[in-house]
Amino acid sequence: MADPITLTVDSRAVTVAPGTTVAAAIAGVTRLSVSGQLRAPLCGMGVCQECRVTINGRAHVLSCQTLCRPGMDVQTGAAA
Repeated sequence: MADPITLTVDSRAVTVAPGTTVAAAIAGVTRLSVSGQLRAPLCGMGVCQECRVTINGRAHVLSCQTLCRPGMDVQTGAAA
């Protein structure tokens, strides 16, 4: 079995198994809409765009389509 992966989600360390998507690592709210409503992954295949997060400074990354990598810094914007 491969070593677990540790990444940071909204300034907290999260450890997951290799092959885990960022959406699964977050396991909940990924952002706030323009009107302030909570958003979370819906379709799981990149169509709905509800799972968008900022990863390593790059905005609007689809968390359901992105595998976790060691040291990744994920900002959900949910606490904004």
